[in-house]
Amino acid sequence: MEYVLIAAVCLVSSIIGALCGIGGGVVIKPVLDSLGLMSVSTASFLSGLTVLSMSCYTITLLFMKHEAAIKRSIALPLCAGAVVGGIAGKIMFNMVSAAMGGGNTIGAIQAACLFVLVGGTLCYTFNKHRIHQLDVDNVAVELTVGLVLGLLSAFLGIGGGPFNLIALSFLFSMPTKVAAQNSLLIILCSQIASVVQTIATSSVPEFSWVNLILMASMGVLGAVIGRSINKKISDETVDKLFSGLNVVIMFICVYNFFRYL
Repeated sequence: MEYVLIAAVCLVSSIIGALCGIGGGVVIKPVLDSLGLMSVSTASFLSGLTVLSMSCYTITLLFMKHEAAIKRSIALPLCAGAVVGGIAGKIMFNMVSAAMGGGNTIGAIQAACLFVLVGGTLCYTFNKHRIHQLDVDNVAVELTVGLVLGLLSAFLGIGGGPFNLIALSFLFSMPTKVAAQNSLLIILCSQIASVVQTIATSSVPEFSWVNLILMASMGVLGAVIGRSINKKISDETVDKLFSGLNVVIMFICVYNFFRYL
């Protein structure tokens, strides 16, 4: 029953993640925390690998089919920053976890941070029509944005987040679906860096190989289904799904915060 539950969470989350460009980990991680099926560190690690599998499949397919709407002059600095951020975020997670005595208090910190970030994302989404979007073309800014997004994703153990889309939309005037593709590319780079850093420093938490294979498989399957749905819906529909998802995530964060606190 536990495996069925984990598979269902990862599949649904990855479908939504592929549609919205948020990687699915932003749903997988807090939901797994709320269910208490594994430790905070293990949930972070396996959630990151699931998102890595999903984003790798999606990005590879987009380039193979020449459907990638990615501007290299912006994407390359973003990805370079995301690699550094992914490593820094994992180091920060390990440091904070150690300072908290290695317990589940780190889960409360992650939940609080995610709540604030998603809340800010939701406020921006509701007021987007009133906010003038920028069209930044500066390598230093692009590197910094990639670094911050990669750091947040790795520290929170979510792979990527709704704030990726907001940053890309606001700073670079990207339409929703274009921002989603670029977000997945940032997620891919930051997660590769995060996983390599975790393995290199021998800080891999205890985990079940069955869970890893199951979650990664559901991540790819979710990407396949999400991609087919994405072709049939409009940016407006994606925006509505995105907003609804943010509200759900915030409620789960509140529950997790008090559960771990």
